[in-house]
Amino acid sequence: MSLSPLDTAVLAGYMLVLFGVGVYFMRQQKSIKAYLLAEQNVHWVIVGVSVLAALFSGITYLGAPSETFFYGTGYLVVAATLFIATPITIKVFVPFFRKLKVYTAYEYLEKRFDRRLEIIASCFFITRVVCYAGLAIYAPSLAIAAVTGAPFWMCVLVTGAAATIYTTLGGMKAVIWTDTIQFVVLCGGVVVIFVFCINKVPGGLPAAWDLARTDGKTQFFNFSPSPLVRISFWGAILGGLCNSLVQMVADQVSVQRYLTAASLRECSKALWLKLALVIPIVLLVYLSGTMIYGYYRAMPAQVPAFESAKSVPRLYDSNPKLYGDLIARSENDVPPDMTQKPGSPTRPLKSDQILPYFVLHHLPTPLPGLLIAAILGATMAVVSAAINSLATTALMGFRRRTDPQPTVLMAKLLTVVFGVVATLLALFVLVRLGSIIKATNVILSVAGGPLLGLFLLGAFSRRANAPGAIWGTVSGLVFGLTAYYANVTVGLSFLWIGFVATMATYIVGLLVSLFFPHPGDRIRTLTYYGAKDLPLPEEESKPTPVTGKVL
Repeated sequence: MSLSPLDTAVLAGYMLVLFGVGVYFMRQQKSIKAYLLAEQNVHWVIVGVSVLAALFSGITYLGAPSETFFYGTGYLVVAATLFIATPITIKVFVPFFRKLKVYTAYEYLEKRFDRRLEIIASCFFITRVVCYAGLAIYAPSLAIAAVTGAPFWMCVLVTGAAATIYTTLGGMKAVIWTDTIQFVVLCGGVVVIFVFCINKVPGGLPAAWDLARTDGKTQFFNFSPSPLVRISFWGAILGGLCNSLVQMVADQVSVQRYLTAASLRECSKALWLKLALVIPIVLLVYLSGTMIYGYYRAMPAQVPAFESAKSVPRLYDSNPKLYGDLIARSENDVPPDMTQKPGSPTRPLKSDQILPYFVLHHLPTPLPGLLIAAILGATMAVVSAAINSLATTALMGFRRRTDPQPTVLMAKLLTVVFGVVATLLALFVLVRLGSIIKATNVILSVAGGPLLGLFLLGAFSRRANAPGAIWGTVSGLVFGLTAYYANVTVGLSFLWIGFVATMATYIVGLLVSLFFPHPGDRIRTLTYYGAKDLPLPEEESKPTPVTGKVL
Protein backbone atom coordinates (compact mmCIF):
# COMPACT_ATOMS: atom_id res chain seq x y z
CA MET A 1 0.00 0.00 0.00
CA SER A 2 1.41 3.42 -0.97
CA LEU A 3 0.52 6.96 0.06
CA SER A 4 -2.50 8.51 -1.66
CA PRO A 5 -2.14 11.83 -3.54
CA LEU A 6 -3.67 13.67 -0.57
CA ASP A 7 -1.26 11.98 1.87
CA THR A 8 1.65 12.90 -0.40
CA ALA A 9 0.46 16.53 -0.57
CA VAL A 10 0.27 16.71 3.24
CA LEU A 11 3.80 15.31 3.52
CA ALA A 12 5.18 17.73 0.91
CA GLY A 13 3.48 20.72 2.56
CA TYR A 14 5.02 19.80 5.88
CA MET A 15 8.51 19.70 4.37
CA LEU A 16 7.99 23.13 2.79
CA VAL A 17 7.09 24.59 6.19
CA LEU A 18 10.38 23.33 7.63
CA PHE A 19 12.38 24.88 4.78
CA GLY A 20 10.50 28.13 5.28
CA VAL A 21 11.57 28.26 8.93
CA GLY A 22 15.22 27.82 7.94
CA VAL A 23 15.03 30.59 5.35
CA TYR A 24 13.27 32.93 7.80
CA PHE A 25 15.92 32.63 10.51
CA MET A 26 18.79 32.85 8.01
CA ARG A 27 18.41 36.65 8.09
CA GLN A 28 19.02 36.81 11.86
CA GLN A 29 22.54 35.34 11.95
CA LYS A 30 24.74 38.30 12.76
CA SER A 31 27.35 36.50 14.86
CA ILE A 32 28.68 33.06 15.76
CA LYS A 33 26.80 33.35 19.07
CA ALA A 34 23.55 33.95 17.20
CA TYR A 35 24.17 30.96 14.93
CA LEU A 36 25.19 28.48 17.64
CA LEU A 37 23.37 29.71 20.77
CA ALA A 38 20.47 31.76 19.30
CA GLU A 39 21.79 34.86 21.18
CA GLN A 40 20.78 33.16 24.48
CA ASN A 41 17.35 34.80 24.44
CA VAL A 42 15.01 31.91 23.58
CA HIS A 43 11.89 31.64 25.77
CA TRP A 44 12.10 28.88 28.37
CA VAL A 45 8.95 27.13 27.08
CA ILE A 46 10.48 26.77 23.61
CA VAL A 47 13.78 25.61 25.13
CA GLY A 48 11.99 22.94 27.17
CA VAL A 49 10.03 21.62 24.19
CA SER A 50 13.16 21.69 22.03
CA VAL A 51 15.22 19.70 24.55
CA LEU A 52 12.49 17.08 24.59
CA ALA A 53 12.05 17.04 20.80
CA ALA A 54 15.81 16.73 20.24
CA LEU A 55 15.86 13.48 22.22
CA PHE A 56 12.48 12.19 21.03
CA SER A 57 13.38 11.05 17.54
CA GLY A 58 11.90 8.86 14.86
CA ILE A 59 13.86 6.08 16.56
CA THR A 60 11.63 6.49 19.62
CA TYR A 61 8.51 6.94 17.48
CA LEU A 62 9.14 3.61 15.74
CA GLY A 63 11.04 1.71 18.43
CA ALA A 64 8.81 2.43 21.43
CA PRO A 65 5.58 0.88 20.06
CA SER A 66 7.64 -2.03 18.71
CA GLU A 67 9.20 -2.58 22.16
CA THR A 68 5.86 -2.81 23.97
CA PHE A 69 4.17 -4.73 21.14
CA PHE A 70 6.75 -7.54 21.15
CA TYR A 71 8.33 -7.43 24.63
CA GLY A 72 5.85 -5.71 26.96
CA THR A 73 5.94 -2.56 29.10
CA GLY A 74 9.09 -3.21 31.18
CA TYR A 75 11.15 -0.56 29.37
CA LEU A 76 8.81 2.16 30.69
CA VAL A 77 10.62 1.92 34.04
CA VAL A 78 13.55 3.66 32.33
CA ALA A 79 11.39 6.79 31.93
CA ALA A 80 11.04 6.98 35.73
CA THR A 81 14.79 7.67 36.00
CA LEU A 82 14.14 11.14 34.58
CA PHE A 83 12.77 12.09 38.02
CA ILE A 84 16.30 11.52 39.36
CA ALA A 85 18.30 12.76 36.36
CA THR A 86 16.46 16.09 36.02
CA PRO A 87 17.18 17.45 39.55
CA ILE A 88 20.84 16.33 39.27
CA THR A 89 21.17 18.19 35.96
CA ILE A 90 19.50 21.36 37.27
CA LYS A 91 21.29 21.54 40.61
CA VAL A 92 24.76 20.37 39.63
CA PHE A 93 25.63 20.66 35.96
CA VAL A 94 23.59 23.46 34.37
CA PRO A 95 25.11 26.06 36.77
CA PHE A 96 28.60 24.85 35.73
CA PHE A 97 27.92 25.29 32.05
CA ARG A 98 26.33 28.72 32.41
CA LYS A 99 28.79 30.14 34.94
CA LEU A 100 31.81 29.09 32.88
CA LYS A 101 30.34 30.81 29.77
CA VAL A 102 31.11 27.88 27.52
CA TYR A 103 29.84 26.96 24.06
CA THR A 104 30.17 23.21 24.66
CA ALA A 105 29.87 20.96 27.70
CA TYR A 106 33.39 19.69 27.06
CA GLU A 107 35.00 23.08 27.66
CA TYR A 108 34.22 22.40 31.34
CA LEU A 109 36.47 19.33 31.21
CA GLU A 110 39.35 21.46 29.93
CA LYS A 111 38.95 23.87 32.83
CA ARG A 112 38.52 21.09 35.39
CA PHE A 113 41.30 18.80 34.07
CA ASP A 114 43.20 19.95 30.99
CA ARG A 115 43.00 20.42 27.24
CA ARG A 116 43.49 16.71 26.51
CA LEU A 117 40.24 15.79 28.26
CA GLU A 118 38.24 18.29 26.22
CA ILE A 119 39.62 16.79 22.99
CA ILE A 120 39.00 13.20 24.17
CA ALA A 121 35.45 14.04 25.24
CA SER A 122 34.76 15.86 21.97
CA CYS A 123 35.95 12.80 20.03
CA PHE A 124 33.69 10.52 22.07
CA PHE A 125 30.74 12.83 21.50
CA ILE A 126 31.34 13.19 17.77
CA THR A 127 31.71 9.42 17.31
CA ARG A 128 28.57 8.65 19.27
CA VAL A 129 26.36 11.35 17.79
CA VAL A 130 27.43 10.80 14.17
CA CYS A 131 26.48 7.12 14.60
CA TYR A 132 23.27 8.06 16.38
CA ALA A 133 22.33 10.59 13.68
CA GLY A 134 23.01 7.97 11.03
CA LEU A 135 20.82 5.47 12.88
CA ALA A 136 18.14 8.14 13.30
CA ILE A 137 18.04 8.50 9.49
CA TYR A 138 18.51 4.82 8.68
CA ALA A 139 15.89 3.13 10.85
CA PRO A 140 12.82 5.25 9.98
CA SER A 141 13.81 5.36 6.30
CA LEU A 142 14.08 1.57 6.18
CA ALA A 143 10.72 1.12 7.89
CA ILE A 144 8.89 3.70 5.76
CA ALA A 145 10.43 2.41 2.53
CA ALA A 146 9.43 -1.16 3.38
CA VAL A 147 5.76 -0.42 3.98
CA THR A 148 5.18 2.37 1.40
CA GLY A 149 7.17 0.93 -1.50
CA ALA A 150 9.28 4.10 -1.79
CA PRO A 151 12.99 3.47 -2.55
CA PHE A 152 15.09 3.26 0.61
CA TRP A 153 17.78 5.55 -0.81
CA MET A 154 15.15 8.20 -1.56
CA CYS A 155 13.83 8.16 2.02
CA VAL A 156 17.39 8.49 3.37
CA LEU A 157 18.34 11.34 1.04
CA VAL A 158 15.11 13.29 1.64
CA THR A 159 15.47 13.03 5.42
CA GLY A 160 19.21 13.74 5.58
CA ALA A 161 19.18 16.53 2.99
CA ALA A 162 16.13 18.30 4.44
CA ALA A 163 17.55 18.35 7.99
CA THR A 164 20.98 19.49 6.77
CA ILE A 165 19.62 22.30 4.58
CA TYR A 166 17.29 23.97 7.08
CA THR A 167 19.84 23.60 9.90
CA THR A 168 22.60 25.13 7.76
CA LEU A 169 20.37 27.99 6.67
CA GLY A 170 18.78 28.92 9.98
CA GLY A 171 21.26 27.85 12.66
CA MET A 172 20.20 27.16 16.23
CA LYS A 173 17.00 29.20 16.06
CA ALA A 174 15.79 27.21 13.07
CA VAL A 175 16.62 23.97 14.91
CA ILE A 176 14.72 25.03 18.04
CA TRP A 177 11.59 26.25 16.24
CA THR A 178 11.37 23.30 13.85
CA ASP A 179 11.86 21.00 16.85
CA THR A 180 8.79 22.62 18.40
CA ILE A 181 6.67 22.24 15.25
CA GLN A 182 7.71 18.63 14.83
CA PHE A 183 7.00 17.84 18.46
CA VAL A 184 3.43 19.13 18.14
CA VAL A 185 2.82 17.02 15.01
CA LEU A 186 4.38 13.95 16.65
CA CYS A 187 2.22 14.27 19.77
CA GLY A 188 -0.91 14.66 17.66
CA GLY A 189 -0.01 11.52 15.72
CA VAL A 190 0.42 9.45 18.87
CA VAL A 191 -2.95 10.59 20.22
CA VAL A 192 -4.66 9.69 16.91
CA ILE A 193 -3.23 6.14 16.95
CA PHE A 194 -4.15 5.65 20.59
CA VAL A 195 -7.74 6.87 20.15
CA PHE A 196 -8.22 4.86 16.92
CA CYS A 197 -7.21 1.59 18.58
CA ILE A 198 -9.44 2.22 21.59
CA ASN A 199 -12.44 2.99 19.37
CA LYS A 200 -11.95 -0.06 17.12
CA VAL A 201 -11.51 -2.67 19.85
CA PRO A 202 -14.88 -3.89 21.18
CA GLY A 203 -14.99 -2.77 24.80
CA GLY A 204 -12.54 0.10 24.30
CA LEU A 205 -9.47 0.73 26.44
CA PRO A 206 -10.23 -1.79 29.22
CA ALA A 207 -10.74 -4.57 26.68
CA ALA A 208 -7.57 -3.74 24.69
CA TRP A 209 -5.53 -3.59 27.90
CA ASP A 210 -7.00 -6.86 29.18
CA LEU A 211 -6.17 -8.64 25.92
CA ALA A 212 -2.55 -7.47 26.19
CA ARG A 213 -2.41 -8.30 29.91
CA THR A 214 -3.56 -11.88 29.48
CA ASP A 215 -0.72 -12.39 26.99
CA GLY A 216 1.90 -11.03 29.40
CA LYS A 217 2.44 -7.71 27.60
CA THR A 218 1.77 -5.39 30.56
CA GLN A 219 4.38 -6.47 33.12
CA PHE A 220 6.15 -3.33 34.31
CA PHE A 221 8.45 -4.82 36.95
CA ASN A 222 10.75 -7.81 36.82
CA PHE A 223 12.77 -7.94 40.04
CA SER A 224 15.07 -10.74 38.93
CA PRO A 225 18.67 -10.02 40.07
CA SER A 226 20.09 -11.75 36.98
CA PRO A 227 21.93 -9.36 34.63
CA LEU A 228 20.96 -11.70 31.78
CA VAL A 229 17.28 -10.73 32.00
CA ARG A 230 16.59 -8.46 29.01
CA ILE A 231 14.85 -5.74 31.07
CA SER A 232 14.86 -6.13 34.85
CA PHE A 233 13.86 -3.44 37.35
CA TRP A 234 17.48 -3.06 38.49
CA GLY A 235 18.86 -2.81 34.97
CA ALA A 236 16.16 -0.29 34.02
CA ILE A 237 16.83 1.93 37.05
CA LEU A 238 20.65 1.85 37.12
CA GLY A 239 21.29 1.53 33.39
CA GLY A 240 18.37 3.82 32.56
CA LEU A 241 19.62 6.50 34.96
CA CYS A 242 23.08 6.41 33.37
CA ASN A 243 21.61 6.72 29.88
CA SER A 244 19.32 9.57 30.98
CA LEU A 245 22.27 11.45 32.51
CA VAL A 246 24.37 10.84 29.40
CA GLN A 247 21.70 12.58 27.33
CA MET A 248 21.08 15.41 29.81
CA VAL A 249 24.61 16.09 31.12
CA ALA A 250 27.23 14.70 28.74
CA ASP A 251 25.42 15.44 25.48
CA GLN A 252 26.09 18.69 23.65
CA VAL A 253 22.73 18.27 21.89
CA SER A 254 20.99 18.99 25.21
CA VAL A 255 23.58 21.30 26.77
CA GLN A 256 23.54 23.62 23.77
CA ARG A 257 19.83 24.14 24.40
CA TYR A 258 20.38 24.93 28.08
CA LEU A 259 22.74 27.69 26.99
CA THR A 260 20.15 29.33 24.72
CA ALA A 261 17.96 30.30 27.72
CA ALA A 262 18.28 33.82 29.08
CA SER A 263 19.17 32.79 32.66
CA LEU A 264 19.70 29.84 34.98
CA ARG A 265 16.18 30.29 36.33
CA GLU A 266 14.72 30.19 32.83
CA CYS A 267 16.79 27.10 31.99
CA SER A 268 15.61 25.34 35.15
CA LYS A 269 12.00 26.11 34.29
CA ALA A 270 12.59 24.68 30.80
CA LEU A 271 13.94 21.42 32.23
CA TRP A 272 11.06 21.05 34.69
CA LEU A 273 8.67 21.68 31.78
CA LYS A 274 10.46 19.00 29.77
CA LEU A 275 10.00 16.55 32.65
CA ALA A 276 6.31 17.42 32.95
CA LEU A 277 5.81 16.87 29.20
CA VAL A 278 7.93 13.77 28.74
CA ILE A 279 6.04 11.50 31.13
CA PRO A 280 2.61 11.63 29.43
CA ILE A 281 4.20 11.62 25.96
CA VAL A 282 6.40 8.61 26.73
CA LEU A 283 3.42 6.77 28.19
CA LEU A 284 1.33 7.50 25.09
CA VAL A 285 4.07 6.48 22.64
CA TYR A 286 5.00 3.26 24.40
CA LEU A 287 1.45 2.25 25.26
CA SER A 288 0.36 2.85 21.66
CA GLY A 289 2.23 -0.40 20.96
CA THR A 290 0.18 -2.10 23.67
CA MET A 291 -3.01 -0.74 22.11
CA ILE A 292 -1.97 -1.94 18.64
CA TYR A 293 -1.35 -5.37 20.16
CA GLY A 294 -4.84 -5.29 21.69
CA TYR A 295 -6.27 -4.24 18.32
CA TYR A 296 -4.70 -7.16 16.45
CA ARG A 297 -5.61 -9.54 19.28
CA ALA A 298 -9.24 -8.51 18.81
CA MET A 299 -8.98 -8.61 14.99
CA PRO A 300 -7.09 -11.86 14.23
CA ALA A 301 -8.00 -11.78 10.53
CA GLN A 302 -5.97 -8.56 10.12
CA VAL A 303 -2.74 -9.79 11.78
CA PRO A 304 0.21 -9.47 9.36
CA ALA A 305 3.18 -11.82 9.25
CA PHE A 306 6.05 -10.83 11.58
CA GLU A 307 9.68 -11.94 11.55
CA SER A 308 9.48 -11.91 15.37
CA ALA A 309 6.34 -14.06 15.47
CA LYS A 310 7.92 -16.05 18.31
CA SER A 311 7.46 -13.01 20.58
CA VAL A 312 3.71 -12.72 19.82
CA PRO A 313 2.45 -16.34 19.50
CA ARG A 314 -1.08 -15.60 20.73
CA LEU A 315 -1.75 -13.39 17.72
CA TYR A 316 -1.65 -16.52 15.57
CA ASP A 317 -4.02 -18.68 17.63
CA SER A 318 -6.46 -18.73 14.71
CA ASN A 319 -3.73 -19.42 12.15
CA PRO A 320 -1.25 -21.93 13.60
CA LYS A 321 0.02 -22.92 10.15
CA LEU A 322 1.19 -19.35 9.42
CA TYR A 323 2.86 -19.23 12.84
CA GLY A 324 4.71 -22.47 12.16
CA ASP A 325 5.85 -21.24 8.75
CA LEU A 326 7.14 -17.95 10.25
CA ILE A 327 9.08 -19.79 12.99
CA ALA A 328 10.62 -22.08 10.37
CA ARG A 329 11.62 -19.10 8.20
CA SER A 330 13.24 -17.41 11.19
CA GLU A 331 15.16 -20.50 12.30
CA ASN A 332 16.41 -21.19 8.77
CA ASP A 333 17.21 -17.51 7.97
CA VAL A 334 15.04 -17.53 4.86
CA PRO A 335 15.37 -14.12 3.14
CA PRO A 336 12.15 -12.17 2.45
CA ASP A 337 10.65 -12.11 -1.02
CA MET A 338 10.81 -8.41 -1.84
CA THR A 339 8.38 -8.82 -4.76
CA GLN A 340 5.54 -9.55 -2.31
CA LYS A 341 3.58 -7.11 -0.18
CA PRO A 342 4.96 -6.18 3.27
CA GLY A 343 3.34 -8.30 5.96
CA SER A 344 2.70 -11.25 3.64
CA PRO A 345 3.84 -14.77 4.66
CA THR A 346 6.91 -14.62 2.37
CA ARG A 347 7.76 -11.01 3.28
CA PRO A 348 7.13 -10.74 7.01
CA LEU A 349 7.46 -7.40 8.76
CA LYS A 350 10.51 -6.54 10.82
CA SER A 351 9.66 -5.55 14.38
CA ASP A 352 10.35 -1.85 13.83
CA GLN A 353 7.90 -1.66 10.91
CA ILE A 354 4.78 -2.27 12.99
CA LEU A 355 3.82 1.42 13.42
CA PRO A 356 4.09 2.60 9.78
CA TYR A 357 2.38 -0.62 8.61
CA PHE A 358 -0.50 -0.06 11.03
CA VAL A 359 -0.83 3.62 10.05
CA LEU A 360 -0.89 2.93 6.30
CA HIS A 361 -3.25 -0.05 6.43
CA HIS A 362 -5.76 1.00 9.06
CA LEU A 363 -5.96 4.80 9.34
CA PRO A 364 -8.04 6.89 6.88
CA THR A 365 -6.54 9.51 4.52
CA PRO A 366 -4.96 12.05 5.17
CA LEU A 367 -3.81 10.67 8.52
CA PRO A 368 -1.17 8.36 7.01
CA GLY A 369 0.49 11.31 5.27
CA LEU A 370 0.46 13.35 8.48
CA LEU A 371 1.83 10.51 10.60
CA ILE A 372 4.55 9.59 8.11
CA ALA A 373 5.41 13.30 8.22
CA ALA A 374 5.53 13.04 12.01
CA ILE A 375 7.99 10.13 11.81
CA LEU A 376 10.20 11.98 9.32
CA GLY A 377 9.79 15.20 11.31
CA ALA A 378 10.87 13.52 14.54
CA THR A 379 13.84 12.08 12.67
CA MET A 380 14.82 15.44 11.23
CA ALA A 381 14.46 17.06 14.65
CA VAL A 382 17.12 14.83 16.17
CA VAL A 383 19.33 14.91 13.06
CA SER A 384 19.25 18.71 12.86
CA ALA A 385 19.98 18.96 16.59
CA ALA A 386 22.82 16.46 16.22
CA ILE A 387 24.60 18.07 13.28
CA ASN A 388 24.27 21.56 14.78
CA SER A 389 25.82 20.34 18.04
CA LEU A 390 28.48 18.37 16.14
CA ALA A 391 29.46 21.53 14.27
CA THR A 392 29.62 23.46 17.55
CA THR A 393 31.77 20.82 19.23
CA ALA A 394 34.15 20.50 16.28
CA LEU A 395 34.41 24.27 15.92
CA MET A 396 35.06 25.00 19.60
CA GLY A 397 36.60 21.74 20.84
CA PHE A 398 39.53 21.39 18.46
CA ARG A 399 40.62 24.97 17.86
CA ARG A 400 43.56 26.40 19.76
CA ARG A 401 42.74 29.25 22.12
CA THR A 402 45.11 31.49 20.13
CA ASP A 403 43.15 30.91 16.91
CA PRO A 404 40.84 33.65 15.62
CA GLN A 405 37.17 33.56 16.63
CA PRO A 406 35.35 31.10 14.35
CA THR A 407 32.95 32.52 11.79
CA VAL A 408 29.36 31.71 10.86
CA LEU A 409 30.60 30.45 7.47
CA MET A 410 32.90 27.92 9.19
CA ALA A 411 29.99 26.73 11.34
CA LYS A 412 27.77 26.31 8.27
CA LEU A 413 30.40 24.35 6.39
CA LEU A 414 30.86 21.97 9.32
CA THR A 415 27.08 21.57 9.59
CA VAL A 416 26.96 20.47 5.94
CA VAL A 417 29.90 18.09 6.43
CA PHE A 418 28.31 16.31 9.40
CA GLY A 419 24.93 16.17 7.67
CA VAL A 420 26.52 14.48 4.67
CA VAL A 421 28.50 12.03 6.86
CA ALA A 422 25.38 10.99 8.83
CA THR A 423 23.42 10.52 5.59
CA LEU A 424 26.18 8.41 4.04
CA LEU A 425 26.36 6.26 7.18
CA ALA A 426 22.62 5.65 6.92
CA LEU A 427 22.86 4.87 3.24
CA PHE A 428 25.88 2.57 3.09
CA VAL A 429 27.22 1.52 6.50
CA LEU A 430 24.73 0.99 9.31
CA VAL A 431 23.18 -2.38 10.02
CA ARG A 432 20.78 -3.27 12.80
CA LEU A 433 22.10 -4.14 16.23
CA GLY A 434 18.85 -5.91 17.14
CA SER A 435 15.78 -3.74 17.70
CA ILE A 436 15.95 0.05 17.35
CA ILE A 437 15.65 0.50 21.11
CA LYS A 438 18.55 -1.89 21.72
CA ALA A 439 20.71 -0.30 19.00
CA THR A 440 20.14 3.17 20.47
CA ASN A 441 21.08 2.03 23.95
CA VAL A 442 24.24 0.29 22.74
CA ILE A 443 25.47 3.42 20.92
CA LEU A 444 24.48 5.62 23.88
CA SER A 445 26.16 3.36 26.43
CA VAL A 446 29.50 2.43 24.87
CA ALA A 447 30.47 5.98 23.87
CA GLY A 448 28.34 7.87 26.41
CA GLY A 449 29.15 5.95 29.60
CA PRO A 450 32.81 7.08 29.78
CA LEU A 451 31.71 10.68 29.11
CA LEU A 452 29.25 10.62 32.00
CA GLY A 453 31.88 9.08 34.25
CA LEU A 454 34.22 11.97 33.38
CA PHE A 455 31.65 14.62 34.32
CA LEU A 456 30.79 12.87 37.59
CA LEU A 457 34.51 12.55 38.40
CA GLY A 458 35.09 16.24 37.77
CA ALA A 459 32.04 17.45 39.69
CA PHE A 460 32.10 15.20 42.75
CA SER A 461 35.78 14.52 43.42
CA ARG A 462 38.20 17.24 44.60
CA ARG A 463 41.05 14.72 44.36
CA ALA A 464 40.61 13.70 40.71
CA ASN A 465 43.24 14.98 38.29
CA ALA A 466 43.97 14.82 34.56
CA PRO A 467 46.06 11.58 34.50
CA GLY A 468 43.41 9.79 36.54
CA ALA A 469 40.65 11.10 34.28
CA ILE A 470 42.47 9.87 31.15
CA TRP A 471 43.04 6.39 32.55
CA GLY A 472 39.47 6.31 33.81
CA THR A 473 38.15 7.16 30.35
CA VAL A 474 40.22 4.43 28.70
CA SER A 475 39.03 1.92 31.32
CA GLY A 476 35.40 2.99 30.82
CA LEU A 477 35.67 2.39 27.08
CA VAL A 478 37.30 -1.03 27.59
CA PHE A 479 34.71 -2.10 30.17
CA GLY A 480 31.87 -0.80 27.98
CA LEU A 481 33.09 -2.77 24.96
CA THR A 482 33.55 -5.84 27.15
CA ALA A 483 29.98 -5.49 28.41
CA TYR A 484 28.74 -5.18 24.83
CA TYR A 485 30.67 -8.34 23.91
CA ALA A 486 29.00 -10.08 26.87
CA ASN A 487 25.64 -8.84 25.56
CA VAL A 488 26.31 -10.47 22.19
CA THR A 489 27.83 -13.72 23.46
CA VAL A 490 26.15 -14.59 26.77
CA GLY A 491 23.08 -12.35 26.73
CA LEU A 492 24.02 -9.66 29.27
CA SER A 493 21.20 -7.08 29.20
CA PHE A 494 22.02 -4.08 27.02
CA LEU A 495 20.88 -1.80 29.86
CA TRP A 496 23.96 -2.70 31.96
CA ILE A 497 26.49 -1.53 29.34
CA GLY A 498 26.25 2.19 30.19
CA PHE A 499 26.28 1.57 33.94
CA VAL A 500 29.42 -0.58 33.70
CA ALA A 501 31.22 1.98 31.50
CA THR A 502 30.26 4.91 33.77
CA MET A 503 31.30 3.24 37.03
CA ALA A 504 34.57 1.95 35.56
CA THR A 505 35.48 5.46 34.43
CA TYR A 506 34.71 6.99 37.83
CA ILE A 507 36.30 4.34 40.04
CA VAL A 508 39.49 3.81 37.99
CA GLY A 509 39.83 7.57 37.48
CA LEU A 510 39.62 8.20 41.22
CA LEU A 511 42.06 5.41 42.13
CA VAL A 512 44.68 6.39 39.54
CA SER A 513 44.43 10.04 40.65
CA LEU A 514 45.79 9.03 44.06
CA PHE A 515 49.17 8.27 42.44
CA PHE A 516 49.49 11.80 40.98
CA PRO A 517 49.65 15.26 42.57
CA HIS A 518 46.52 16.86 44.04
CA PRO A 519 45.07 19.42 41.57
CA GLY A 520 45.07 22.04 44.33
CA ASP A 521 42.90 25.08 44.96
CA ARG A 522 42.71 25.83 41.21
CA ILE A 523 39.72 23.53 40.78
CA ARG A 524 37.82 24.63 43.91
CA THR A 525 35.08 26.44 42.00
CA LEU A 526 34.96 23.73 39.33
CA THR A 527 33.45 21.08 41.62
CA TYR A 528 29.92 20.80 42.91
CA TYR A 529 31.08 21.92 46.33
CA GLY A 530 32.67 25.19 45.24
CA ALA A 531 30.64 26.17 42.18
CA LYS A 532 28.29 28.30 44.26
CA ASP A 533 31.07 30.90 44.61
CA LEU A 534 31.00 31.65 40.88
CA PRO A 535 28.65 34.39 39.63
CA LEU A 536 26.13 33.69 36.92
CA PRO A 537 26.40 35.74 33.70
CA GLU A 538 23.02 37.37 34.39
CA GLU A 539 24.24 38.41 37.86
CA GLU A 540 27.36 40.01 36.42
CA SER A 541 25.24 42.20 34.16
CA LYS A 542 23.29 43.67 37.08
CA PRO A 543 24.46 47.08 38.35
CA THR A 544 26.32 47.01 41.66
CA PRO A 545 24.14 48.52 44.41
CA VAL A 546 25.45 51.74 45.98
CA THR A 547 25.95 51.55 49.73
CA GLY A 548 26.42 54.29 52.28
CA LYS A 549 24.49 57.06 53.97
CA VAL A 550 22.16 59.29 52.07
CA LEU A 551 23.01 62.93 52.61
